Amino acid sequence: MQQYHFQNNTLHLKVKKSPFLVRATMFVVAFSFFIFPVIGLIFSVIGGFGLNFSYFIAIGIFSLIGFYTLRVSLWNTYGEETIQIFENKVIYEANYKWFKDAKKETLISNPNFYAAPAGYEEDNEGVLIIASDEIKIESVVKMKMNQLEDLISILKNSKS
Repeated sequence: MQQYHFQNNTLHLKVKKSPFLVRATMFVVAFSFFIFPVIGLIFSVIGGFGLNFSYFIAIGIFSLIGFYTLRVSLWNTYGEETIQIFENKVIYEANYKWFKDAKKETLISNPNFYAAPAGYEEDNEGVLIIASDEIKIESVVKMKMNQLEDLISILKNSKS
């Protein structure tokens, strides 16, 4: 599976999906963090224990944990990075399908492209790095080194 697509100075890097069982478990855990505290609150009110401020603090804390878990689950399922490469700037955006991160614009003149190893050595994977003298943008998407080398040669040829 090719994890990148480069067209019109826009690079799309797709995350390799995690195994189905792992993704399903993560989604169940994420939604459980949202649902179980609310169900506990409802049963507490029905049981005659009333509303307590600590219930809302617990719901808030569990919702934050659930949001983070949902975000990781979405990234491992639908994650995609969009990198727009212009003459003097690079615009980076992470897409989780249900929502996107804010676009990050970085001024880079004369960018260099290279790969850095990531993960376990035997996996032979790396990440793309776009750098100039003082600024470095590192991708999060891991790709096989041979795919990464092909991508870097495409990016270098498009620059000239």
